[in-house]
Order: sequence, then C-alpha cells, then structure tokens
Amino acid sequence: MLIRAQTIVCAVRAHGEHGAIVRGLTAEHGLLAGYVRGGRSRRLRPILSAGNIVEAEFRARTEDQLAALTVELVTSRAALLTEPMAAAALDWATALAAATLPEGHPYPRIYAALDGVIAAIEAASVARDWANGLARYELLVLAELGFGSDNVAGDDGLLARLKDNGERLSADLFAGRRVDVMAARERLIDRLTRAVG
Repeated sequence: MLIRAQTIVCAVRAHGEHGAIVRGLTAEHGLLAGYVRGGRSRRLRPILSAGNIVEAEFRARTEDQLAALTVELVTSRAALLTEPMAAAALDWATALAAATLPEGHPYPRIYAALDGVIAAIEAASVARDWANGLARYELLVLAELGFGSDNVAGDDGLLARLKDNGERLSADLFAGRRVDVMAARERLIDRLTRAVG
C-alpha cells in the first residue's frame, strides 16, 4: 500500500521511545493511521500537532499492516494553541474525527467540514464566529455515520444546539465506549458557556 495525500492531523500517540502513531484524515482515503519514526523529536513534534495539514506518505506491505508514515508540513495551526478557546475547539474537532471515523473509509464531506471549521477558528477573533460551524460539523459527523440528518432544526441558541448535539454524540457514538474524548468537548463547552452565555 502506498498512499500520498494531504492529511489533517487528528491524533498523535507516543509509541516506543521516540516514535508516534498518527491518525490523520484525508479527503479520498478517510482516516488513516501510520507510525512516524522520530515523531516525538523536537523537529517533528510541532509538525504533528492536531489540526495541522501535512503532505503525508503512508507505506505498508499489506493493507492490514500499520503503515510507515512520513510527513511534510503544509499548513501549521500552531498559533491556535496559544489561545485557550481556539485550542479547546481544535482539540475537540480533531478528536471527534479520530475517535469516531472508521479507518480507510472516505468521508469527503467530513474532511471538508473539518478543514472549514479549523480555518474558521483560525480566522475568527471571537467564538461566536466559528461555534455555529462547529455545531454543524458535529451534526454532519452524526449524519455521515448514519445517526440522523445534518440539518439544523429550529432557532434554538448556540448553547442549546450544542447541548442537544452532546446528548446525541454521547448516546449514538460514544455509548459503552471506553474512549473518553467527550472530556475534550466538555472543556470546550465550559469555555464557550463563559464566553457566549
């Protein structure tokens, strides 16, 4: 297997003394995992930040083998990590994709939505400008995975929509799972409630 694609870094987990397992979302191949040799080094750690776009090359002998991954930075979102609200939103948006999407299945609409949400977070000066897009992104993930429509119903406020989304995400995607990515969402909702409420 050889796949070269622009990839949004969604999750990074330390592996061994120096390496990292990276899960990234591509437009044509969906979520893919790969081992980055030296991924915890000073040189690669900033490149492997969640939300960054990298030119990735996944290489494996078979489809079932964890691919060796090499990356080259295309777009850095490091500036977002200095702002607590933006960092929390970036953490949640990428964690949602990494924790819910099956590997190797293309979801071009989710890729485009995630890229758009991250770009909106990067461009906006206040949460009100991007938080509605984040709520629609959550609905899209639910819809693409077979849990209802991605249409925004009613004129409820932002916080009410996010509360409804959270209940659906917990019940439909994370019920009975040990992965606690909802903690990232709770941090974000707490910050949004203080800023918007």
